[in-house]
Amino acid sequence: MDDGHQNFSLRKSLSLVVVDAQTGFGNGFQIPAGPLREPVRQGLGRADAVVLVGSERSKDGRAQENGTPDLQVFSGPVLRAHLKAEGSAFAGQPVFAFAGIGRPEKFLASLEETGAHVIGSCFFADHHPYTDDEILELKAVAGGAVLVTTEKDFVRLSTKSREGIKVLKVTAVFDDAGAIERLLDSMAL
Repeated sequence: MDDGHQNFSLRKSLSLVVVDAQTGFGNGFQIPAGPLREPVRQGLGRADAVVLVGSERSKDGRAQENGTPDLQVFSGPVLRAHLKAEGSAFAGQPVFAFAGIGRPEKFLASLEETGAHVIGSCFFADHHPYTDDEILELKAVAGGAVLVTTEKDFVRLSTKSREGIKVLKVTAVFDDAGAIERLLDSMAL
């Protein structure tokens, strides 16, 4: 569940804190001054494991400004994973991308990795509540290009708005393929 770690009304069997390896915990401040919903130490204190997604380096090989997040306050398992776009459904096709996610540049990079020719994009705030009129505008701007979004965004579209929109599916691939299974096996679920 996206952003469910701070929802105390949910009964949880396993809590994973997923962290982008490039941005870490951002500037370390909570909303509205930063990206965090609670102090890092507090959130990690309730986590069963941390999943670091991606590399600390940009595509050009340079180290990122924030680097690997500071996990010294966390004593549990740290798993590493990367996102892999499924298939090459968009290879060679002109696509127009839209999303309301935290780091839309990752979405664009995944599209490009499939061989898509990204001719344009439009990004919204994370968790954006799309209106039918916004989607009609995006369809008009995309013209003959394939209009593509994330799975997270697609489910927030009305049934009417979904027509003609394609989804780029991604899968989290763990660097240690058995790590997540060992974690699940170790939990009293």
